[in-house]
Amino acid sequence: MRNILAIVGRPNVGKSTLFNRLVESRQAIVEESSGVTRDRHYGTSIWNGKEFSVIDTGGYVKGSDDIFEGEIRKQVNLAIDEADSILFLVDVSAGIHPLDEEVADLLRRQKKPVYLVVNKVDNTKRSFETSEFYALGLGELFEVSSINGSGTGDLLDAVVANFDTEFESIYPEGIAKLAVVGRPNVGKSSLINALMGEERNIVTDIAGTTRDSLYTRYNSFGFDFLLVDTAGIRKKAKVKENVEFYSTMRSIRAIENADVILLMIDAQNGFESQDMSIFQIAQRNHKGIVIVVNKWDTIEKDTHSTKQFKEAIYDKIAPFTDVPILFTSVVNKQRLLRALDLAKDVYERRSTRITTSKLNTIMQEEIENYPPPAVKGKYIKIKYITQLPLAYPAFVFFCNLPQYIRPPYKRFIENKMRKHFNFTGIPIELYFRGK
Repeated sequence: MRNILAIVGRPNVGKSTLFNRLVESRQAIVEESSGVTRDRHYGTSIWNGKEFSVIDTGGYVKGSDDIFEGEIRKQVNLAIDEADSILFLVDVSAGIHPLDEEVADLLRRQKKPVYLVVNKVDNTKRSFETSEFYALGLGELFEVSSINGSGTGDLLDAVVANFDTEFESIYPEGIAKLAVVGRPNVGKSSLINALMGEERNIVTDIAGTTRDSLYTRYNSFGFDFLLVDTAGIRKKAKVKENVEFYSTMRSIRAIENADVILLMIDAQNGFESQDMSIFQIAQRNHKGIVIVVNKWDTIEKDTHSTKQFKEAIYDKIAPFTDVPILFTSVVNKQRLLRALDLAKDVYERRSTRITTSKLNTIMQEEIENYPPPAVKGKYIKIKYITQLPLAYPAFVFFCNLPQYIRPPYKRFIENKMRKHFNFTGIPIELYFRGK
């Protein structure tokens, strides 16, 4: 289970600074990545042994009260809808602003934990000035300085007390979790509905432990998957604007909960910036990836269209190009089971274990044929290779001068690993360590 903490508030109260402080604290970051739009950021941190996602929703409003209805209220509603807990940040140096009162009014109406955080309290005088914020009617307040970190420890102690330590599974072990993700209107819902429409008697819905996690068991035609709910599966009737931001937020949760993702793109629009953002999030979370180009039936094609379309995608996702790409038409039910077939193969490859003897026999020969370039007259010798016991493929190369292994040589090694051991669709990690 992934606990989500959203930071909300009006502009210029220090949300981004606090966000950076939280995700960088204690050097326990799992992942931090930019969202689709410039001012949305997502990160992951851990405190007292509890891991949680942090969302910075700030920086959207241009600065007038008139924009509040169109922008601030929308962002706060999205945060309320998606988050498990909310940090409401205010600025002690500015006092209570009319926008603070508007946000507080929204937050008082819902039942999730809300933490009123008074920022920029960096001296005793300002500490005395925080009492006026009790007028916002949100109960206890927390005094912090996001610049120097004071007060954040007490705040996080309170926040994580309401988070779960770990996810208690209510579905059978060993079933691959497959997330169908992508931009709005690319066919995610249609794909899942098409799959669920076949042999419906062996498809069951299993509610997750969080209110917006839904797993659909698909057990047919030799496949057994838990399809992870994303924005495309269950639309929110109240969310009518800023769908791109909403979709990205949901996709991140889906990716974090999945083993493999089907990244669906629209053949008419091609591989766009949000597709790249989702792809990178999946890659950095070490998830298996299959790219599905939907609505292929709507494109005028010739004998070179498929090859050219693939090359255009590979150019954008380079250097990680060892990813299967499938062209489908959900409307015509073309190659839908092939998509599941590819996802199953990727899932099985993600858990590949290579014996140490086989790994060294094959890779040491490649290294002998093309050793690392000498640096300042010093020769680099890779002595031993082993696989780490992780959920995804990760390998350690022990050598005498690991600090001199450069990115081009790492890419060479990765390409050779992929050639010999078939990691298509799987991000792999290579570590070079001293011995």
